[in-house]
This record gives sequence, C-alpha cells and structure tokens, in this order.
Amino acid sequence: MLSLFRRMFRLPRTYKRIIQVLVDTLLLTTSFILAMLLRLDSWTPLYEERTWLMVAVLIPLSLLIFVHLGFYRAVVRYMSQKALHAILLGVLGSAAAMAIISYWLDLPIPRSVPIIYAMLALLTIGGVRAILRGLYQRSLMRHKTCVAIYGAGAAGSQLVASLRHGQEYVPVCFIDDWRGMRGTLVEGLKVYAPSELPRLIKEYGVKRVLLAMPSASLGRRREILKMLEPLAVPVQTVPGMADVIAGRARINEIRDVTVEDLLGRDPVPPNQALLDANIRDKVVLVTGAGGSIGSELCRQVLQQRPRRLILFEVCEYSLYQIEKELLQFSKAAGLAIPIKALLGSVQQRQRLEGVMRAFRVQTIYHAAAYKHVPLVEHNAIEGIRNNVFGTLETAKAAMACQVETFVLVSTDKAVRPTNVMGTTKRLAELICQAFAREQHTTRFCMVRFGNVLGSSGSVVPLFRKQIREGGPITVTHPDITRYFMTIPEAAQLVIQAGAMGNGGDVFVLNMGEPVRISDLAKHMVRLSGLEVLSADSPEGDIEIVYTGLRPGEKLFEELLIGDDVTDTAHPRIMAAHESHWEWSKLEGFLQQLQDALIQVRHDRIRELLLEAPAAYHPQEQIADLVWIEEKALPAYESEVDGVEVRQAPETKTATFDLEEPIPSSTDWTVSARQR
Repeated sequence: MLSLFRRMFRLPRTYKRIIQVLVDTLLLTTSFILAMLLRLDSWTPLYEERTWLMVAVLIPLSLLIFVHLGFYRAVVRYMSQKALHAILLGVLGSAAAMAIISYWLDLPIPRSVPIIYAMLALLTIGGVRAILRGLYQRSLMRHKTCVAIYGAGAAGSQLVASLRHGQEYVPVCFIDDWRGMRGTLVEGLKVYAPSELPRLIKEYGVKRVLLAMPSASLGRRREILKMLEPLAVPVQTVPGMADVIAGRARINEIRDVTVEDLLGRDPVPPNQALLDANIRDKVVLVTGAGGSIGSELCRQVLQQRPRRLILFEVCEYSLYQIEKELLQFSKAAGLAIPIKALLGSVQQRQRLEGVMRAFRVQTIYHAAAYKHVPLVEHNAIEGIRNNVFGTLETAKAAMACQVETFVLVSTDKAVRPTNVMGTTKRLAELICQAFAREQHTTRFCMVRFGNVLGSSGSVVPLFRKQIREGGPITVTHPDITRYFMTIPEAAQLVIQAGAMGNGGDVFVLNMGEPVRISDLAKHMVRLSGLEVLSADSPEGDIEIVYTGLRPGEKLFEELLIGDDVTDTAHPRIMAAHESHWEWSKLEGFLQQLQDALIQVRHDRIRELLLEAPAAYHPQEQIADLVWIEEKALPAYESEVDGVEVRQAPETKTATFDLEEPIPSSTDWTVSARQR
C-alpha cells in the first residue's frame, strides 16, 4: 500500500491535478447524497430529476471555487495551515452556493442540508488529503533517523517543521530547561526535562540530539554540551543568531558542534571609537590578507568603512579567494568601498613602497608571517627572511611613505621561545619597538595573542577528520596545553588594540583559561556520539595516540615575558612593558644575521638568535632539513674556480686556483660556489 502511494506521489503534476478533481467530484457528490439521506431519512427525493439538477450545477461551481482558492496548486504532502484554511473556505463557499441554487431554482432541498453537506464535505475532502499526507510522511519515517531537539522555542519549532519535510531526520520529542514548558506540546511533540534524556534515548530510539538554541550565549551552550557529553549520541546544532542575521546561514541548517561552542567565550561589546580610529575613511593595507587572521582582519576592516582596502598577499589563490569573498560581501551590504588585490612579498621593499605611495596608505595591519612551528624549524632561513626581514622591509617602507599607524600581529610563541618561529616573531616585535623610539612619523604597536580556532594548521579540523576516519587521534603530549580564541574575536581585538597607545606598545590579549589538547580531543570524540578507547574503556571507538613533541614545540605557552603589565580601557586587552634594544644596536645585529643567512651558516644563525633579547632557549639540535641533509652528504670534488669546503660539525672555507689540485680527504665535504 505504501509503495502504491509513493508511486502516486511521483506522477506528473498534471496527472495529480486531474486525479484530485475527479476525487473531489466524487466526494462532493457523496457528501450531498449523504446529507440528503441524513436529513430526510428516505431515498425518495434522490429519484427526482430536480435533485440531480442540484448536483449538475453545484459540482462544477464548487470546483471553480476550489480552483480560484488555489486548491490544486497546493502540494498534498506539504499541506500547510494555509491550505487547510483554503479547504475550509472552499467547502463553505460550496455550501453557500447550494443554498443559493436551491432558492433560485426552487428545488426540494431542506434548509439544513447545506449545513450537513458542509460538515461532510469538510471531513471527506480535508480528511482524504490529511490521510494521504500522513501516509506519505509515515513512509518516509521508516528511513529517517530519530532525533531529540534541545530547545522548544521558535527555532526548535521551525526546525521541526523543516525536518518533517526532509529525508534524513524525524523529530520525536523536545528537551527544554524551562519548567513552564515541560509537559506541553509544541508542533505535536511533548516537551521533557533534560534529566529525562537518557530514558528518552532508549524509549524513542533517539540517535542524535539537535541543539536549537541560536540565541543562547556561548557560556550557556558550553554548559549544555558539557551535560550532553556523557550521552552516547552525537550532538549537532543550528547556527548562531549572529550568522543567521548576517545571512551566512539559515536557522534550519544543521551543523556539527564547533570548537567555538566548546571553548568560545561570550564576546565583550566592542568600543566603536577604537574600531573607527585607524580605519574609518582611511586607506588600510593588510599584509598576509589571504591567511586566517589576515582575511578576518579584512572582513572586519571592511565593515568599519575605510576609504580604500588594500589586500597584499604572496599567494595568488589565497588573494583571489579573499578578494572574491569581500567583493560579494561589499555588494550585498551596499558598500561602495574600493578593494584592491595586490600580489607581492613583504621582503620586497620597492614593491611595498610603490603600493603605499600609489594608494597613500594610512594604516597597515602586518599579518604576513610563516606561523607553523615545525615547518619554520625545518626551513629556518626562509622563516627568518619572511618573519624578521619581511617585517623590517615593511616597517621601513611604512616610514618612508609616512604611514600613520603600523600594527604588528604577533603571537604568544614570541615569549621565551623554544623554536625559530617564536624567536622570529619576537625579533619582529623588537624591530617595531626600536623604530617606535627612533622616529615619530609612524606609530608602531604590537598585538600578541595565542592560537585561534580554525586557523591554518589548527588541530581542530585534523581531529575532526581523524574522528570521521575512525581514529586514531594524534596528540603530541598528554599534558600539552594551549590558549584558544575565535578568529573574529582575535581580529576585532587586534583592531581595537592597534588604536591604543602612543607607539612602541606591546598589547597582550586576554585569552582566558588554557585548554589541555587531550581533553579537547576527548570532548570532540564524545560529542560525536563515540567513546574514547583506553585502558579504562576497552570497548571504546576512537583511540588517542601520543606522538611526542615536534621540533621546537613547547608544552605550555605564555603571553607575558615579565610581570610589568597594566590594564587598558578594554577588559580583554593588557599592555606589557618589556625590554628592547635601541635601533643602533639592533641594526648591527640584523646585519650580522643577514650575513649569516646569505652564507647559509646555520650554526652562526643559532648563535645570533641566542644573543638576541628574545630569551630563545632551544631544546634540540638544529632541525633545518637542508642543514641535516648537507651534513649527511658524502665528499665530492668540484672543478669550479672557487669552492667552499665543509667538515662536520665545524665549517671551514678555503679558496683554490684551478692550477692547484683540490686536496682530497674522505673527511671533507666539498660544495662548489661560484665566485
């Protein structure tokens, strides 16, 4: 029977309308006959021709009324309250037509028959459609997943209506915290207390919990997720109200629980004066505009209505992506702000100065950097060139072009670093601090914060992928902890911090409490409806494997070098006062570092990094991949005019003329270098 109905629902629309008209003709005729029989309790009037004249006139007229009310435009399986209202009006119209026809034609129809006819027609015409709709939905329920909806408000009600028409889920009950809702019916579903959820999972076969509380604060959502975590069912959520209002999502979209839900904090209302200070009606340039932080800075800068927004990025694809996104957003928001996408490296001062002069840049947010700790550790020279000398060239270009404000996006890894990346960011801070005191044309400030959720290289998408693949989840160390902040919050605070201070200030963002990465992994496993496989839980699903700290990785990150820190006007921004070198001293150091880079002398580079006021304390040997490979190469001879001769672990350089033979020794590694 159900398969027959499913085949009927797949018929072409025209055929369905013809069937509806024929069925309604039969139902109206039957309702009229039954109304006459119930009223007169006799078959005699049905044998009169004048009685059937009523049928001949009434049925076509009733069908015309139904067509006018849109009866046959409504899809039975999606029949709504509006369609039921049209059925009621159509039946009342048909009954009124019967009374009028009977009066005009003087037919032997008792005056109570139209009333009886209306009730019967409403039951038959409306009832048949309701039965068909119910059979269709019941046929779908056999293949749907039973879900409980947490939140019996407007969002939950809308979600139920949407799910009933979908192909995946069937809602079976509501869960709500408010006592006043318990025991009531919403969209035909009973509302239960959260404490009853374990029983409901068994009783209704609930396979998933959908969190429908888009207006709840992040703190409240975190409490609910913590309560739901021990349940052996996955938890999903509808988008937050901010995404719905901004048009980035619909209220009935179902998503996996994000780490923002697990770790995010309720945002502090921004200070609009600070947001406007360096952006409103100014030309703003963002370096590294295609990165995770740079792209979010671009989005938020655009919302503050600059005169122009300049995107500066070395990666062509990333630049294309962010430009496309910003142009679409600008068009949708009705903003007439020019957006210029420019390719270039922050190491090329000539290119930088050309861009800054051409567009008369007033504010720079310098977010361009290599940030992945192991990659920079394995490619130390390129990391230093980009992070240190890229900042140096960008800062010099800014001063030469009389840029008003230069904001460096820094990191907590610059505090007592154990890796090259953190040391390069501390050196970038020192450059900005030195220039801030060397001149007064450009105001330099630095903003330091920890990890951002969802950035490139973040553990969160990696954990999610590993969970989907059935594990194991890889964590470097059981005790490793990190500070986390959402990208939008970090970018907004960077903009506000950049408007504070007089120059040379190091601002530190309040990151909240540090998070143990292994605990984060366990939360994500449990909220996926799975259990962690361990010695205590041998029947678990996902194992957590500890792989050991990577080169340069620290167990704990810090935000402050010393204790000299003061509060600012913003509750989540602090000002740190830290030692630095004057430019005269720093300049000589940078020249030595540059020479070491040119000569590819990794041992000298490490010596210089240890000399800098960055508190660099490496815990491993040099990890640069080229350095390691060169040390492992066998000796070889060269016929080039000049050669560099190395012997591990020390490096020696000798130059030979072609007339003299090159000394041979199995202990020497010889590499050629053109004079």
